[in-house]
Amino acid sequence: MTQIRASITGIQGYVPDYILTNAELEKMVATNDEWIVSRTGIKERHILKGEGLGSSHMGAEAVKGLLAKTNTSPSEIDLLICATTTPDFIFPCTANLICDMVGIKNVGSFDIQAACSGFVYALTLGSQFIETGKYKKIIVVGADKMSAIVDYTDRKTCVLFGDGAGAVLLEPNTEGNGIIDSIIRSDGAGYPYLNQKGGGSRYPPTHETIDKGWHYVFQDGSQVFKFAVTNMADISAEIMEKNGLTGNSVAWLVPHQANRRIIEATANRMGVGMDKVMMNIQNYGNTTSATIPLCLWDYESQLKKGDNLILAAFGGGFTWGALYLKWAY
Repeated sequence: MTQIRASITGIQGYVPDYILTNAELEKMVATNDEWIVSRTGIKERHILKGEGLGSSHMGAEAVKGLLAKTNTSPSEIDLLICATTTPDFIFPCTANLICDMVGIKNVGSFDIQAACSGFVYALTLGSQFIETGKYKKIIVVGADKMSAIVDYTDRKTCVLFGDGAGAVLLEPNTEGNGIIDSIIRSDGAGYPYLNQKGGGSRYPPTHETIDKGWHYVFQDGSQVFKFAVTNMADISAEIMEKNGLTGNSVAWLVPHQANRRIIEATANRMGVGMDKVMMNIQNYGNTTSATIPLCLWDYESQLKKGDNLILAAFGGGFTWGALYLKWAY
């Protein structure tokens, strides 16, 4: 019996119009363009402006574009999964809202929260429904409005993050292309180093949590950098070894866009030259769950059917993961 794999058959991204440049950040906090670029590689990031707009609005724009691009009717979609760290609400989930906005009715939809690894986690989960034959068309979205939880007086974090969304269509493939393998991992002991402490059931919103700044991203940069370099690089090398891949046989590394130095370390560990690394951090910053689909969107014209891609991510939790896929078109 021919093996069914879940293949990406379409990709679409969305970023807001407003661009926050390093020059503008220089007026907000004690920083400068040279410092930001040399340490992160980021030159600008897109920010969602407008009252009452959340991650769902960006996700919906990406999904609308995806449906149009792939000539797919909303009625054909069997399931929608949204990876997000910045849901519009505690409930309902952002995936529910996206479905309503784009006219996808009467299907399952839910969110995955694995911080910056969310899109890899969501693809891994979505692929299972395709491989079993349960569903034929699944949309996986990565969407985050990080500007909603960033303290723009904290120069250590405000330079890092941007807003954006990306969406892919998953469909069955019997040609050998699609998602071949994935590895996902986590370690909750990483919680103290990267978190948003306030707003959940442990520390519900109060005047005290607001005054303490617990509703913003907190990051211990040196600790996160150390764990990210080690785990993202190691898991990428692990999935390559597991599947008999070498640096020469990998067409593209698609890394989470958190920091240029982390990306370079991962590529070096894999034996992949930087000419085969998707990088757009300079344009968008860290959009958390959206970085990997935005990379695929930006580089789509350079992808060829059968290309070996390694997707790799590391995020708060800690979470990390790698996914090996053969491009299907």
